[in-house]
Amino acid sequence: MCTISFISRIRLPVLILVTFLAFVDVGVNGNVGYFQITGPSTSSPHFNGSTYPTWSNGSPYPVQWSKGTRDGVDSFDIELARLNTDGIVFVAMNVPATTSSLNVLLQDVPAGDDYFLLCMNSTHGITYAVSSRFAVLAAPADSHSGGNPSPNPSAPTVTVTSQPNPLVGFAQTFGPTSGGVRLASSVEWRAAWGVVGAVMLGSGLVFW
Repeated sequence: MCTISFISRIRLPVLILVTFLAFVDVGVNGNVGYFQITGPSTSSPHFNGSTYPTWSNGSPYPVQWSKGTRDGVDSFDIELARLNTDGIVFVAMNVPATTSSLNVLLQDVPAGDDYFLLCMNSTHGITYAVSSRFAVLAAPADSHSGGNPSPNPSAPTVTVTSQPNPLVGFAQTFGPTSGGVRLASSVEWRAAWGVVGAVMLGSGLVFW
């Protein structure tokens, strides 16, 4: 009885610890995964009285990000999602992690103030970073003159012409990495194995 009582007391803390370590890069480098979309951000230009940073159809905008260099993420995908409407717009696939910017030109994308950009691994369904909420206008407004963030001249431009449609692929696919095989990163593998380990440990403690 004492053994069972002791195991019961330590079970939850152990599960929490194992799950926490699963999501932290504790490899040889001791590096914690870091990925942040820095543009669009809350400091981006606001137009037409919008509460949120504003994009518009017909104008290119730079998407910018910052990430760790030893997280095992060699490439990622960019998707455009809305908060209040179902559907995903697939922007770019296999974006090289060695870059830090991509220009996006919207065409015929529905107007709304509930958009987000996602940097993710669409193959495994793992999201690395989510941008600040921003608005999309149907067409450029006169008040945009001189206020648009300038596209990055050294970054490629992806033109998005489709509305949310699960049957439409990515607007642009960059060259494959890692020999053309889409692999999970070291952080993702640790997360998966950590969750499996937590489940197995929890099951073992239940029957111990």
